[in-house]
Amino acid sequence: MKIQEQKREYVLTKQLLRSGTSIDANVEEAQQPQSRADFTSKMSIALKEAYETRFWLRLFRDSALAMSEDMGTLFEQVDELIRLLVAITLSSKSS
Repeated sequence: MKIQEQKREYVLTKQLLRSGTSIDANVEEAQQPQSRADFTSKMSIALKEAYETRFWLRLFRDSALAMSEDMGTLFEQVDELIRLLVAITLSSKSS
């Protein structure tokens, strides 16, 4: 995804980067949980960050700040992550 090179996009790209990297950081933390509740909590946070990442991607797309043929692929990937995290979170809550 290519972002226009203007200062106003800096804050938005920083938010996208923060939420996107937080997904993996929380999934990684969940690999060594202190309890099932801790695992569920970390995965739930990762899910929230995935939803936030999708929000930022949608904002970039709808405001035409991002110029990319790959936007569709990015949305597919974040939607797949959301589906996986929903399944994992629901499964861990019901166990």
